Amino acid sequence: MLSRRQLLILQAIVDDYVQSAEPIGSRSISKRTDIPFSPATIRNEMADLEDMGYLQKPHSSAGRVPSNKGYRLYVDHLLYPEPVEEHEILDMEKMFSQRISEVEAVMKKTAAVLSELTSYASIVLGPEMDRTRLKQLQMIPLTSKQAIAILVTDTGHVENRTFDIPEKMNVADLEKVVNILNDQLVDTPVGQWEEKLMAESTRLLKQHVRHYEDMFGVLRSAFKPEKSDQVFYGGMMNLLTQPEFKDVDRVRMIFEWLDHSENVHTLLSNSQEGLNVRIGKENNIEAFADMSMITATYSIGGRTVGSLGVIGPTRMEYERAIRLIRQLANGLSTSLTKIYRHDI
Repeated sequence: MLSRRQLLILQAIVDDYVQSAEPIGSRSISKRTDIPFSPATIRNEMADLEDMGYLQKPHSSAGRVPSNKGYRLYVDHLLYPEPVEEHEILDMEKMFSQRISEVEAVMKKTAAVLSELTSYASIVLGPEMDRTRLKQLQMIPLTSKQAIAILVTDTGHVENRTFDIPEKMNVADLEKVVNILNDQLVDTPVGQWEEKLMAESTRLLKQHVRHYEDMFGVLRSAFKPEKSDQVFYGGMMNLLTQPEFKDVDRVRMIFEWLDHSENVHTLLSNSQEGLNVRIGKENNIEAFADMSMITATYSIGGRTVGSLGVIGPTRMEYERAIRLIRQLANGLSTSLTKIYRHDI
């Protein structure tokens, strides 16, 4: 267990290094008004902190920088995030007060605002399809031969499919199909749509709809969502402003990893509910070996459906990023819940 003096010195080193991006020496720490120790005492404690793995010494430098272990202790025990500042709250309120009725538009706007407020790259994982339930199905005739199927989920996701009406069916038959499916499939998880369609709806369709079998190909196609879980990015170029990312090859490796949305989806969807902070190698990704990712889950009607967060160097303003992400996650949950209730 670290002493109170060691904790104060470690906190000061992290705070100063986050701002300067330069190794921190004992003399600069001794000049802080909140550190009442001599340079010699600080130097000795820094050596001990290095031996314990909380600090590391870069080549050709007398100063030290925090290690991943040091950042972890800092985040877990030395942070006391203050309330979001008034101007930041106003920016968020302005965004969430806009009359945005489409979930995708809300996701994009959230990613943009988060990157702007934090100056890091932001990621928002849209509502996960595996957690989606059918809320409403409509089939609207366009011509005597074509119609459009509209599927609305409880997360506000909308799918539109144009299909050919089977020759032996008419508008009345379509209305019966819609009524039966809405009665049978509403509130069914997306992964069970097709199974329930085949197992439970067949009997009713056979009883009430002529030539129902001609509709099965159409229905099976309509109940396969075209869009996978969506990932929205904001401020990716912010990474290039950080001194840690001047190596072109390294930046290319980071961008190549992020370019595969399935990578990001897997990483975020495996996060625990609430706030999560992954530091350096905790990400288990080579490209993120000296990067941190802070994420928080958001919900619709109290049910967790996705995540949002930022990525940046381990030399990150954790306190500021954490409070902004928490506030945005709460605002996003409220905004999406309003959209959902409005659509009911």
